[in-house]
Amino acid sequence: MPELPEVETVARGVNDRVRGDSIVEVWLGSHREPFKTEPARQAKGLEGRVIRGVFRVGKHIVCDLGQAGARHTEAQWVVHLGMTGRLLVTTPDAPVAKHTHARLTLASGREVRFVDPRRFGRLEFRDLKQTSAFTAPGREPLTIDSDGFAELFRGRRLAIKAALLNQSLLAGVGNIYADESLYRAGIRPRRMAGRLTKANLERLRLAVKEVLEHAIQLGGSSVSDYVNAEGARGFFQLTHCVYLRTGLPCRRCGTPIRRILVGGRGTHYCPKCQL
Repeated sequence: MPELPEVETVARGVNDRVRGDSIVEVWLGSHREPFKTEPARQAKGLEGRVIRGVFRVGKHIVCDLGQAGARHTEAQWVVHLGMTGRLLVTTPDAPVAKHTHARLTLASGREVRFVDPRRFGRLEFRDLKQTSAFTAPGREPLTIDSDGFAELFRGRRLAIKAALLNQSLLAGVGNIYADESLYRAGIRPRRMAGRLTKANLERLRLAVKEVLEHAIQLGGSSVSDYVNAEGARGFFQLTHCVYLRTGLPCRRCGTPIRRILVGGRGTHYCPKCQL
């Protein structure tokens, strides 16, 4: 599943290409799974709107929408990529992928397409006159401060790896970046979150931020279906230290990387560098 760096990369790419453009026509597919908002209502709400900006909230992509000439946001289109979703900006004559569920035709001649073979992704339209703007359930890992980060895990009787994956605590961190951050911080994934010292947690907070920022710079990790808004793969997977490197030597000490299950999730770590 695309995690924070992948979603951030897609959101930035879409924003760079369509900000200020108008949606003139909407086509939505017949499969019901991707639509959190009923398709007819979604299409009616999107058509005629100006895209004021596109940004990431947790693991979601949010498009702020308004009317031409207006300065305020009236609605939002919220996209969750699920396991295999792609949000692409292309031209109308580009081949339409088999599992395309949405096509937004823009005044500039471009198209925004949502493609999702496994249909775990979700599309939602929010009329801000009737509901609140979209927010993530957890804290933002790129901006959370030391005290806020430590408070998230205080007294928690679960493995730190499982705690990092809890989206109600920290929004956007998934399996890849939890493993890589714990490695960089030198913390074993099964250690109890509530027993980590403040120094441990500060080291982890900084590691999470550094890993996520580095991954964003490299366009995310393409270990499965992920591509950016132009259909290009990311490069952070080439720098992974532990994730999916079971049995390979640790880049730091040479010890073979191990794989275990934590909270039912495959987890990778170095038994020597992580204590």
